[in-house]
Amino acid sequence: MIEIIAAIDIIDGNCVRLTQGDFGRKTVYSEDPLEAAKRFEAAGIKRLHMVDLDGARSGKPANLHILERVAGRTGLIIDFGGGIKSEMDLEAVFDSGAAMANIGSLAVKQPERFLSWVDKYGRKSILLGADARDGNVAINGWQTSTGISIFDLLAEFAEKGVMSAFVTDIGRDGAMSGPSIELYQQIIRSVPDLELIASGGVRSISDVDHLQRIGCSGVIIGKAIYEKSIGLEELSRYVG
Repeated sequence: MIEIIAAIDIIDGNCVRLTQGDFGRKTVYSEDPLEAAKRFEAAGIKRLHMVDLDGARSGKPANLHILERVAGRTGLIIDFGGGIKSEMDLEAVFDSGAAMANIGSLAVKQPERFLSWVDKYGRKSILLGADARDGNVAINGWQTSTGISIFDLLAEFAEKGVMSAFVTDIGRDGAMSGPSIELYQQIIRSVPDLELIASGGVRSISDVDHLQRIGCSGVIIGKAIYEKSIGLEELSRYVG
């Protein structure tokens, strides 16, 4: 069964969504991330993907107080990312209540440090985030193209013990244009040992059904829930 992972992105303490990572195309959906998290939990969702967009911009986690509040007042399993650059940052994220840290650009730029964290904290505690544009990895808030194939990156990390990754097709994120099914199928075929979490573009429950059929282990859903193109009750078959 595919795992449903609700998304909360935070700017200035508010729950927001960006379109294709563009801070100029921001929609504020809730002033209180805790209330959004409680709604997800009440619907049976058990997992939350929390991104500190202020931290991603500044290079250091900026919303740990919100993480601590959500972790302390819900039973959600939270993966948290945004601005994690050092082991001190990582420890602070775990101390604030996250079960997992999601790491993106640093994994690409400093793979040995990233893998040392996987070894130290465990494969279940470190979640790789890989963002793709036209099949290549992009970093630094999607602004920098690396020229590295997404397939090569995932295969290399899987060989070195990384258990799961979420992959975002940048062109689809927040666009409500459907998930990148072909990309995910190619990844599943080329890196079969990796637990693949789909991220970006989900617009309907049929998209979730399709991602389950092709073998994704999880799906991150944000805008579709906030825009009510997927009702929380529709997800009941996956969160019971």
